[in-house]
Amino acid sequence: MATTLAPTIENFYKFCAEKKLMGVVCGKCKKVTVPPRSLCPHCGSSDMNWTELPSKGKLVTYTVIHVSPVQFQELSPYAVGIVEFAEGVRLPGMIRNVKLENLKIGMELQTDFEATVPSEWPRWPRYFFTQP
Repeated sequence: MATTLAPTIENFYKFCAEKKLMGVVCGKCKKVTVPPRSLCPHCGSSDMNWTELPSKGKLVTYTVIHVSPVQFQELSPYAVGIVEFAEGVRLPGMIRNVKLENLKIGMELQTDFEATVPSEWPRWPRYFFTQP
């Protein structure tokens, strides 16, 4: 997929379908932003270009969901956390394939992608975090 696509959420998820975690980098201030935006939230520039994020980051915080929406009840209990990447970008996501009692702030997690979407909602390709 071309990295000249508009910096939209729709295109973010198109990249996820290709197993790529993408953000946008500002051509003016060089800050990376996820989710993508057409204007830099730091300096206001419209010179935004796609950049691939590293696959690994550190867990900043997390919570365990015991009472979930209907769409995720088969996963309960499950963890949702915020992972910080090298550029300082923080991204929330579900944490999978890690025992809940083994979750620790600062642990290294990597991005992975679901091959298929098991439920009706949400229908877009999903990323999640897991242990390397």
